[in-house]
Amino acid sequence: MIHMKTASDIMRRNLVTLTPNCDVMESVARLLKENISGAPVVDAGGNYVGVFSEKCCMNALTEPVEAAHSDGIHLIRVREFMMCHLVTLDPAIDVFEAIDHLLSRRISGAPVVDKNEQYLGIFSEKTAMRVLIGALHDQMPGTNVHQYMNIDRNRLIDEDDSLLDVAHKFQETPYRRLPVLRGEKLIGQVSRRDVLRAEYRLACEVVTRARENRGSHTLRKAAARRKIGPYMDQAALTASPSTDMLGIAQMFLNSPYRRLPIVDNGKLVGQISRRDLLEVAAAILRPKPKRRGAETLYLSLVSSTAPESIRP
Repeated sequence: MIHMKTASDIMRRNLVTLTPNCDVMESVARLLKENISGAPVVDAGGNYVGVFSEKCCMNALTEPVEAAHSDGIHLIRVREFMMCHLVTLDPAIDVFEAIDHLLSRRISGAPVVDKNEQYLGIFSEKTAMRVLIGALHDQMPGTNVHQYMNIDRNRLIDEDDSLLDVAHKFQETPYRRLPVLRGEKLIGQVSRRDVLRAEYRLACEVVTRARENRGSHTLRKAAARRKIGPYMDQAALTASPSTDMLGIAQMFLNSPYRRLPIVDNGKLVGQISRRDLLEVAAAILRPKPKRRGAETLYLSLVSSTAPESIRP
């Protein structure tokens, strides 16, 4: 019988947090430095008020990026910043083995390709939630990745697309990574974080030009300091410390969120990410290897090290 752990058993308590009055540029820089996809926002009393996520960051940086474009600052193309060395999955691999790949490499998803490197879909932390829900709720055995991968073609991008094109795509969809195809062959991938890094560098250039009194009025206006309060997600899902694993998995599956703040009586007490849940659930649900019977062990004897009684 599966022991159903709760949020209080899994959640992380030592968190990076922000306040509504934090500066947008400084907050984006902090998320990038900490290598995290978002942070809970709390008021002076520790009360939870929202989340400042990568998508919130993109919304906050839209104005300076568009101002840079209108002022003639070069917008890089996908081919200039896409990741080309990717972890890929075979469609026939077992889903629990695929989850292990995501966890061991600390990635939130991977493209699925055939033997000719033709793109088939994406297996991500979110699609893995379907595996967990089936295993937790119905005791469903594992199967291969092909049965669970996301095949939505709307997430595909071209190597000639601009930074702004891709940023808008991320803002309009729930996806965290967009595969880049040439024909049907996978040649790269762009993640939200890749775009955010590029947008942040561009926004820094806008700020620099504004300080030096270069560029249009629109550009200088876009460089003004802003607080994260108006951009944070106040409707983001939260869970209580007593929410069980199945409930958390269902929340992740039915929403675009990668992290769930754990809130108790209005106070932020912790946070659970998809990866946190996957690590705990995979350890419980991973099929146990079949136990082998007794086997004869053969040792090669080396004259110089073997006991004298058994030397040849």
